[in-house]
Parts: sequence; structure tokens; C-alpha cells
Amino acid sequence: MNIGLTGGIATGKSTVSQMLVARGAELIDADAIAREIMEPGHPVLAEVVKHFGQGVLLPSGELDRKRLGSIVFSDPEERKALEGITHPAIRGEMKRRMAELEAADPRRLVVADIPLLYESGLEQLYEEIMVVYVPREVQLERLMARDKMTREEAEARLRAQMDIELKKERADILIDNSLGREETESQIDDFWRKKGLA
Repeated sequence: MNIGLTGGIATGKSTVSQMLVARGAELIDADAIAREIMEPGHPVLAEVVKHFGQGVLLPSGELDRKRLGSIVFSDPEERKALEGITHPAIRGEMKRRMAELEAADPRRLVVADIPLLYESGLEQLYEEIMVVYVPREVQLERLMARDKMTREEAEARLRAQMDIELKKERADILIDNSLGREETESQIDDFWRKKGLA
């Protein structure tokens, strides 16, 4: 059994994924895989450097995430170029891990945490999609506080993703994460029971 887990930036996806893992789910984290493929020596990082130039590397040979972020979040064409390099590699690795986990225990819930699931058109890969939701204004405030961003920077990040209200409409399972941790836990418990996972 599997679900795709998504939401928007600063909606609390990692909080929800931790709650699912605490109940026994297996997690495949797209962001973690994205970091792995950007490690020095990985062919995907080499492709990124080939496209964006040596300027996106720190003197240590590691990716300068802040520098690359400032390039791709201010230029939609460059963002597409980066996604064209990284997304196929991330997708391939996620599929491989999911097949492995489902074969090992078909009754166990496998959760694929993918921030840009809808934007990447991946919903057909999963049995159901769980969306972690908070209203846009809450999302903005959390993002500004968490990443020490100005309102303008935070709004640019939100514009780079599908609007959270659209994701909310498309969800098979909606988790409203704006009502406090206890309320979120209770929604996860309901989901767990309905799926017969308890």
C-alpha cells in the first residue's frame, strides 16, 4: 500500500511524515534523494555544474545551494533546466526504493514525500495523494520565520509552486495542519484507522 505525500513549502509535510513513520509507515523522501544526487562525485551534480557553471560550487566542491536557489527562483527557464536534470534521477531512485519496500512487506504503508508531486505530474504513480494544508497566509508567515526571508522572497518561493488551494482541491486525503499538533495527530489517527493500519 502506498500514498504520495505533498503540500506546499512550510505547510508541515515533514511533521506529518514523522507522524506516519511513528505509526509504522516507511518513508521515501524526495528531498533527501535530491540531496544525495547533489553530493560531490555524483553524475547529476556534474550535469548541473555543466549547465550552470562552476559558480554553483563552493570551494569544497559541494553545491552552493543558496547560489543555485537564487538563480532558479528568479528565472523560470533555469528552474525548468534544473528540474530536467534532477527530476528523472529522483523519480528513478524513488521508484526503485518503493518497489523494494512493497516487495518486502506488501501490507506496510509506503509514503513517498514529494514536495512538487502535482507540479511534476506524478499523481498516477500512487494509490492516493495526501495533501498537508495550511492557508496561504499561514504558509507565508511560517516560511518567513523558518528561512529568515523577506515577504517578497517568501512570495517568490510560493509562486514557484502550485497554489496550495489547488492542491487542497485535488487531494484524496487532506490533512489540515493549521489547527495545532494535537489536531493533526488526530487526523492522522483517523486516516490510519480507516486504512485498517491500526
